[in-house]
Amino acid sequence: MQPLNTYTLEVNKSKFIAYYYQISNEEEAKVILDNLKREHKKARHIPYAYKLNNIARKSDDKEPSNTAGLPIYKLIEINNLDNVLIAVVRYFGGTKLGVGLLTRSYANAAKMAIKIN
Repeated sequence: MQPLNTYTLEVNKSKFIAYYYQISNEEEAKVILDNLKREHKKARHIPYAYKLNNIARKSDDKEPSNTAGLPIYKLIEINNLDNVLIAVVRYFGGTKLGVGLLTRSYANAAKMAIKIN
């Protein structure tokens, strides 16, 4: 399945690649996430959030708690999106960003992936 949009952001040598998908069920979300993990084997983290009717899921994928999945999910809510999955692939650049910059980086990458649509 092809994303509706992607956006790449670089922050202190870390690369954040946001993918924006329309989904119709949870199985579709799982397949997309599995494909992203296969495609980006060297990525450090692939946090995501999705909303599907009354179902909502998010994951920080081993980033500090609420620094990745929650900011992505908040953007889905703020933009009144439904039947969407947003995943952000992170390639670690060697420099720790700190909680604030890390959270903003995930949010900004996801926001730009949404905006272009």
